[in-house]
Amino acid sequence: MPGTPPTRFVFLGPEGTFAEQALNSIHAAERGSRTPARSVPEALESVRAGEADAALVPLENSIGGAVGVTLDELAEGEPLVITREVVLPVDFVLAARPGTTLPRVRSVAAHPQASTQCRGWLRAHLPDAVVVDVLSNGAAAAGAATGEYDAAICAPIGAGRHRLDVLADKIADHPDAVTRFVLVSRPGPPPPPTGDDVTSLAVYIAHDRVGALLSVLMELAVRGVNMSRIESRPTGEALGRYVFFLDCTGHVADVRLGEALQGLRRVCADVRFLGSYPRHRLPGTGERPIPAPPGLSDTDYADAAAWLARLRAGDLN
Repeated sequence: MPGTPPTRFVFLGPEGTFAEQALNSIHAAERGSRTPARSVPEALESVRAGEADAALVPLENSIGGAVGVTLDELAEGEPLVITREVVLPVDFVLAARPGTTLPRVRSVAAHPQASTQCRGWLRAHLPDAVVVDVLSNGAAAAGAATGEYDAAICAPIGAGRHRLDVLADKIADHPDAVTRFVLVSRPGPPPPPTGDDVTSLAVYIAHDRVGALLSVLMELAVRGVNMSRIESRPTGEALGRYVFFLDCTGHVADVRLGEALQGLRRVCADVRFLGSYPRHRLPGTGERPIPAPPGLSDTDYADAAAWLARLRAGDLN
């Protein structure tokens, strides 16, 4: 993060959730204060109000898709920017108080999204257990710790925090599932480019213009800017009015992405810059940065600009 590193962090609570686990992976958070928030809007509002320096909130899940409330909050209100992303494997465990055995489990506390992602395991191993919906993975672990429920589906950090025994780990039906979290702060200069960056945008298209969305995509495509994600959300103005959220490969300091942003500014009703930040790649995935297409690197742009300057000066050599 540019400038003074953040020292006051807020995250989507309660404690013992994947959000806290993701925050623990950020070095600066080890020395700073960490406060759980009751909701994404509450977390982001604390940053806007200056009560926290940065907020860690979920943006999307590889199974459940985008987190709509986070997108809505970033598109509306006083601007905020993403300075970092954390991609965290979703490793659900079944945890219970010490001494509990699997055959004795008759009730399981779980967040609805957690129980959905573990439906197959529950059907195979606890077909007679009653699954009780709770507000979070942390609340599930807390309920199991007090004995309100026999067991909980939760994050490993939740089991450890509440001194629960892990009866089974890696119980999700999709073992490769991940959740993408973002660290959000008040506007400022973005982190310097690393050569493997993401730029996030909220784009409002001109609804009275034929092919408005196509023109947005063309501004990116003709400059070789790879779009890794596009998501639409209703603006709330009228039926059929949407804001489009884009993730693009590259950094705002890159010449080709900078030109694409200028193009979007010309053809869109509005563009909100949501940040340029390093891409988080999980170890062992084998993913590599996508190189610029031939003729579209920053060096190529600089060479073309120098050539045009010579032409304007009358130098044809």
